[in-house]
Amino acid sequence: MELRQSHKTYHTDHSIMYSCQYHIIFCPKYRRKVLIDSVAARLKELVLAKQADYGYIVIEMDVMPDHVHFLLDVDPRQGVNVVVGKIKGFTSHELRNEFPWLKKRLPTLWTRAKFISTVGAVTLDVVQQYIEAQKNV
Repeated sequence: MELRQSHKTYHTDHSIMYSCQYHIIFCPKYRRKVLIDSVAARLKELVLAKQADYGYIVIEMDVMPDHVHFLLDVDPRQGVNVVVGKIKGFTSHELRNEFPWLKKRLPTLWTRAKFISTVGAVTLDVVQQYIEAQKNV
């Protein structure tokens, strides 16, 4: 069951009701500009495909050539760090298999680092506008 209230979705499952949104950024190794064209499109498909399996909902997503922005609603029982690790691991494996040239350019697809921020210090709308504005940078 989901209740929509002023851009926040509250999820409930018998013993828990939650709304946990995070702004997440991570980059390819060496910040190489490899997230382009069909790689970028396929990355989006892969991330969307794993929402139910990994316990998150994509609110907003933008793939730049050298980094990605996500606004995710994450099930707190899964944990945001675990979810991001699963996304990075799965997408790295799949993309490097589907695009062998990535293996030649990078020892691993993603850096170990990531940025994770709860959405609350600023409104959800501000983060969505920021991610959208990245397309024009």
